[in-house]
Amino acid sequence: PCWQVEDFVVAQECTRCSSFQAKTVAACSLTGFIEKISCATSKKDELKSCRSAVMEAHVFWRFVSTMMCVAAIFGVLVVCRQRVLDRKAQEKVRKQIESI
Repeated sequence: PCWQVEDFVVAQECTRCSSFQAKTVAACSLTGFIEKISCATSKKDELKSCRSAVMEAHVFWRFVSTMMCVAAIFGVLVVCRQRVLDRKAQEKVRKQIESI
């Protein structure tokens, strides 16, 4: 590809591939997004795979929210387990006091 060996200008910003493009354009198979570039020396127009900033942000926030939910679930489990252990300890102390 000319964009690996020459200077280029982005002719069309990074956009999502259509269903037709996804089947026919090889660059779409990597990320699902392409941008149209114009090579300076050879004057060729080519399609290049790219990463969408909006999609990256969406994936990042989905990951963060999933991790927050998992942390909240495990936090609740820790609190519940601590209460069970506290009750067992109180019961043990109560039995020791009754036996005296």
